[in-house]
Amino acid sequence: MATGLGLLVGSFLNVVAARLPERLAYDFQVQCHDMLNLPLPQERPPGILWGRSRCPVCQQIIAWYDNIPLLSYLLLQGRCRHCGVRIPLRYPFVEALTAGLSLLAAIRLGTGWHAVAAIVLIWLLIVLAVIDRRHQLLPDALIFPGLWAGLLLNTKELFVPCHTAILGAAAGYLCLRAVAELFHLVTGKVGMGHGDFKLMALIGAWLGWQALLPVVLLACLFGLGAAACRALLFGIGRQAPLPFGPALAAGTICCLLTPSCALWFYWADALPL
Repeated sequence: MATGLGLLVGSFLNVVAARLPERLAYDFQVQCHDMLNLPLPQERPPGILWGRSRCPVCQQIIAWYDNIPLLSYLLLQGRCRHCGVRIPLRYPFVEALTAGLSLLAAIRLGTGWHAVAAIVLIWLLIVLAVIDRRHQLLPDALIFPGLWAGLLLNTKELFVPCHTAILGAAAGYLCLRAVAELFHLVTGKVGMGHGDFKLMALIGAWLGWQALLPVVLLACLFGLGAAACRALLFGIGRQAPLPFGPALAAGTICCLLTPSCALWFYWADALPL
């Protein structure tokens, strides 16, 4: 059940990752029109929940039988039925990843409310990682609801005590921002965006301040690994921007699904609040 639900949700996350940045850009242009009298965008992008999916090249509507998670991609051999253009690999990858992590969470965490909340957090982290990877953007429209949800859930101590979650949200934002400001002061370069600070606040709100150091350490390892693979496989130099959001999401999911993680449990047990 978790796998099937994960496939369906993964397909929806692809829609969110594809449409939300366009909607945000459109809304920003409308605000610029209202405030600065700049030209309005010509076409309103489709909504997240409404509007049929179309091929971005030929603009043909994608039929329901061509939109079945994973299966349609395999049957179509990774190409659009109408124009034959190759479908980006990220679509089946996100579907498979969402299904796999949902199943793993159900196996490791059980079927209670704690597991349900953890799976929802994983879904949120996946879509944030995809958007940040493609657009170098971590939208407030997803970050802030996720942050408040973590704080509200922890009023019932679903993951950590409420005061630990509040401290985690504050420490996550302030510590990462302090590091970024120091980096900018020393090098004159921008190392991280404000979205990364907000994402760390979200992580702290869900998992508490004790999880922040393990998450950041794991994220640094993931980020270094991604940079090395990118350089070796694609010849992309270190000067090219590398979003940190996917690495933070990966580190958080590792801590979430690995309660026996030595670093996390050391901090949680040795330094309780």
